[in-house]
Amino acid sequence: MDARRNLKDYALPALRERLAAEGLAAYRADQIAQWMYGRGVDDPERMTNLALDLRARLGASWSTRALEVETRQVSRDGTRKAVLRAADGARVESVLIPEEGRNTLCVSTQVGCAMACSFCATASLGGGRNLSTAEIVDQVCRMREEAGPERPITNVVFMGMGEPLLNREAVTRAAQILVDPVCFALSPRRVTVSTVGVVPQIGPLLRAVPVNLAVSLHATTDAVRNRLVPLNRRYPLAVLLGALRGLEGLSPRRPVFFEYTLMAGVNDSAEDARRLPVLLSGIPSKVNLIPMNPHPDAPFRPPEPAVVEAFQDALARRGLRVTVRRSRGEDIDAACGQLALRPPPAPIKPAALPADPE
Repeated sequence: MDARRNLKDYALPALRERLAAEGLAAYRADQIAQWMYGRGVDDPERMTNLALDLRARLGASWSTRALEVETRQVSRDGTRKAVLRAADGARVESVLIPEEGRNTLCVSTQVGCAMACSFCATASLGGGRNLSTAEIVDQVCRMREEAGPERPITNVVFMGMGEPLLNREAVTRAAQILVDPVCFALSPRRVTVSTVGVVPQIGPLLRAVPVNLAVSLHATTDAVRNRLVPLNRRYPLAVLLGALRGLEGLSPRRPVFFEYTLMAGVNDSAEDARRLPVLLSGIPSKVNLIPMNPHPDAPFRPPEPAVVEAFQDALARRGLRVTVRRSRGEDIDAACGQLALRPPPAPIKPAALPADPE
């Protein structure tokens, strides 16, 4: 295992300080960042505006790659999923979702997940370790290579494996790299961090980097949410939503995105549709309805399309901005809630042809 420090573990201001402490001009950090993030070049030997001795020094003292693609799958709808392997053998999944006018990458922040949400396939893996900043950022680098130059990544969502706010420091640094004009130069409005409601970490994240916040809500009562999202027992709805009402900087142009996975007979009733707007009153909101994506570990199923449509209409009539998220990549276990490192199905072998008669 490579014992060298990884250049991608540092947001740009910290990288400038780190290199300056080693006697290098701070602007060298900007040059290195432009190569790694702007041009997709990890090998210091190819960073041609650096002196030869500096390239050799970087190669000897620093690593620049944290993940390698182990397997890849492509859905019939064009969604791409890759399993990426870290130096210690840990594996995570990233999903690239092509859409008209955008190319969204869903990145993971932990190996597995300890949140034990009862509808999510990642819960079957249990809790693993946090990913480093370099391991989060390298998902963007590797998946950009998978997409190719003709389809640049336009949006990044921290909605893959793991709870991002249990790894807040690394997630913050990764988000800072994504929005830094010298690095990936994404607009903060094109970066979204999702949480099931780790209340104490929400404010520190948004103060450090002004990205979008998505909250996995999924229920309108504590009794149901306790079943679906066990963390609700620590931070019940009143605590979570009260904290969101106290956030500064929210507006209709910068709302909280509430993710609401619809499960038949669990949280899709007319009463739920009446309660949800009341719960969200006072919070600039946009609700993303997600019909449950089935998987073998889930005891739940999606509602009928007519139920989803009625739920959406009921929310809209009560003044909520609401959309239904179309399932993408379901055939390769890449849809929302399906990431669990399942091996792809074995290809079907063609039947042997009968022998020619003698």
